[in-house]
This record gives sequence, C-alpha cells and structure tokens, in this order.
Amino acid sequence: MLTYSFDKLGKMPLYEYLYRCIRKDIEEGRLQVGEKLPSKRALARQLGISTITVEGAYGQLTAEGYCKSLPKRGFYVTEAARVIQKEQAAVARSAPSEKPVAALADTAPPAYFVDFAEGGVNAENFPFTTWTKLLRQVVAEDAAALIERSPGFGVYRLRAAIASHLAHFRGLKVAPDQIVVGAGTEYLYGLLVQFFGREKCFCVENPGYGRIRRIYESCGARCVLAGLDDAGVRPDELCAKEAQILHISPSHHFPTGIIMPVSRRYELLGWAAASSDRYIIEDDYDSEFRLTGRPIPTLMGIDVEGRVIYMNTFSKSLTPTIRISYLVLPQRLVAPFAARLNFYSCTVSNFEQYTLARFIESGAFEKHINRMRTLYRKRREQLLSLLRKSRFAQRMEIIEHGSGLHFLVRFHHAGNDETIAKRLAAQGIHMQSLSSYYTMPELAAKEKISDLQHLFVLDYSSVEEARMPEAVRRIERLFT
Repeated sequence: MLTYSFDKLGKMPLYEYLYRCIRKDIEEGRLQVGEKLPSKRALARQLGISTITVEGAYGQLTAEGYCKSLPKRGFYVTEAARVIQKEQAAVARSAPSEKPVAALADTAPPAYFVDFAEGGVNAENFPFTTWTKLLRQVVAEDAAALIERSPGFGVYRLRAAIASHLAHFRGLKVAPDQIVVGAGTEYLYGLLVQFFGREKCFCVENPGYGRIRRIYESCGARCVLAGLDDAGVRPDELCAKEAQILHISPSHHFPTGIIMPVSRRYELLGWAAASSDRYIIEDDYDSEFRLTGRPIPTLMGIDVEGRVIYMNTFSKSLTPTIRISYLVLPQRLVAPFAARLNFYSCTVSNFEQYTLARFIESGAFEKHINRMRTLYRKRREQLLSLLRKSRFAQRMEIIEHGSGLHFLVRFHHAGNDETIAKRLAAQGIHMQSLSSYYTMPELAAKEKISDLQHLFVLDYSSVEEARMPEAVRRIERLFT
C-alpha cells in the first residue's frame, strides 16, 4: 500500500503533490512496470483524502504516460516507465563526471563598494515625473498612432525631433528621412552588416569596446583590428588590413579618452573617399557630456563625400534600459538602405517613441542634459580633487581630456595590472586596466601610447558622491 506524508505540501494543490509522489516512486523504480496501483477509493481511504484528489493524480499520471487505465481492472504502471527509469539511471551514472551548469539568472555580479568599471545612471537622476506625465499625454492624445505599425525607420515625429536636436546641439543638419531608430546600438550594428554585406571587412579600434567587435563577428562579418597612436586610429593600418567599413569614436575614444584632431579626421575622410566601398561609422556615444569647452564637431559634419554614418544612443543621456538608439545615413545611402531593409518593423515600441519625441520637443531633454552635465561635472571635480589631495597623489598620474564620463589614472606601483586590480577588488573597488581593453594584449607593445602598464580606467558616472572619500581611502591602501 502506498503511504505518503503531506507535511511538506505547502501551497501546492493536494492532487499535484500526490501525483509528484507517485511519479517519483515510478521514476526511482519503487513501482515497477506492470505493477497495479491501489484503487482510487482504497488509496483515498488509506491516505485520508478524497477520491476526487486521487482521481486527479491518476489522471495526470495517465496523461503523461506513467500509467494506464484498463477497464474494470484499474491503473497499471506502463512500459514507458521502464525507459524513464533507464534514463534516470544513466543520468545518475554520468552525474559525477559532469560539471553543473550555473543558471544565468542565478549568476549575480560581485558587489563592490564602488564600481569604476561599469558606468550607469542612478535611479534618482532619471526624470520619472516628467517622463510619466508625457507618457500619459501620449496615451490620451496619440492613442490611434500608438497602435499603428511603426515604419521601419521609426515614427516620423521622433526622427524629426532627433533631427532638430542634432541641428541645435551638434550643428549637424540632417533630414528626418536620414534617421533610423532601433532598440540599442547592437541592433543597428546588425542592420549595417546586413546592408553592407558580410563579405565586407569591418574594422574596429584596438584598444576599444570589445562588445562592438563581438557583435560584428556574431553577425557573420569579417572583422579586423586597427591600432591607435596619440591622434586616434592609424590610417596606415586601415590600408594594410584592407579595411572597408571603419567603426570609430572620434569625439571621445573609449577607453583611452583620445579626442581625434581635425588633421586625422580629414586623413580618414580621404581614406574613405579613395574607394567606393569604404565608409566610416562615427559612434558619438557620450557626446552630450563634454564637460569643458565646446562640443567637438562631428565627423559627419565635415564629410562632403557622403562617407560617414553617424550613430548615437539615449543610453548614456537617459538610461540604458530605454534601449533607444539611432543612426544617420548620408543622403546617398537612404534609398538603397530603405530598399534593402525597410521591410523590418521598428524594434522600439510606439509608446516609447512618441514619449521620447515629446520629451525632446518640450525642451525637457535639453534641461535634463544640462542638469546631468552639471551633476557629472561636480562629480568629476570632486573625485579629481580627492585623488589629488590623497596620500598617494605623488604616486599616480591623472590623464583626462574634460570629455565623456571617464578618465585614466596611472599608478606608480611595483605590481602588474592584474595584481593591482585584485588588490583593489579586495578593498571593494572595481577598476579595469587599459591593457585589458586590447583584444590581443601583445599588440599593446606596438602602440605609440607609451607605457600602458599601470593605466586604469575610472568611469565615475554611477559613483555616488557620498562614497567617493571612502573609495579614495580604500585606493590609498594599495600603496600600504
């Protein structure tokens, strides 16, 4: 007779708990193939439960093939259970030699006191009140448009708002029809690979943001690396590696912070114009946050041959979770791009597109940028002041260009980069070395940026001001 305890039932339905108990007995061989199960009434009486509960459990076991019902004879464990038992035994035998696979959902990043490696936006700095108000207006006034299919390039109203913003803030005169809106720059990279073709040779900076190269390669594109000198990517390497599509961040390179001088910009435009299959992707990812002087003019703004594709995102200026980015095509590519890829639906919801359009049109975006620029300038100045006044001030060198949300620090320390990073991590400080951003570390020795050793990147965008003094004190322990 089957006997089960219901002490661990919890909130599970009684029939399901009974079904699980019987299934476990079948899978583990305590109930053999062909063995008859107790009648519904007998098992209900034995366990002190209703016949309906037993019927529900037997019904589920029958539906899944663990048992079968024979008219006027009862329920029997099926032949299929033998297969299940064999598979269970095979798994048990192989388990000791197999490494368990950790679920991604259960993998949490280390908790640091201060993280200078992963930038972000603090929740208190997002304009929730304004955004919510505008979203309500969109729902009330643009209801019909919200349920229409968005054009492949994105809703016209948002593209027009972006064009106006670019003209006002970046001095870039473009038409809304040149703008393509997408859910994140990664998606737009993929569109560009499809447009230009996987046989084209895409080139990225080394060192650089490694995810860009990985995305191009995962899209099937051939990807090469070009080294940098003090002015940015080297034109001679582009020719040597037969690059055709160059991806760069001329206004503020990550991670070196280099601002490309106008002479090098014209060199690269000359390189692109020398062959009909060459184009430049200008990634202007954090141009809103040049904290000293005027914004650096765009490469697209001085391009007269139509060889530059401009790309930007609202991830840095608003929040990464909004996932709205855009690219601006030169006029010569608008019609071919539309002909080849306009069958795609826009990957950003209409709700977010219309809300962002109103956010820009109302002037709220400009106010937000100004407020965030003031906040980041204050945060940067506080961190720089603390570093310069610290006890290890004579044992470090700060390298910064007043642009973007990060700068470099060179530590005069005996240990190698890995040792320094581990010692900082032990103090709850997460920093990444400049050398770690090289895709192939051995290339670092060939670069004209001298002495890469002991250079670390400090992204302060998400670091709370209240934590900075203690963070600097913990960095001081590196030298004790």
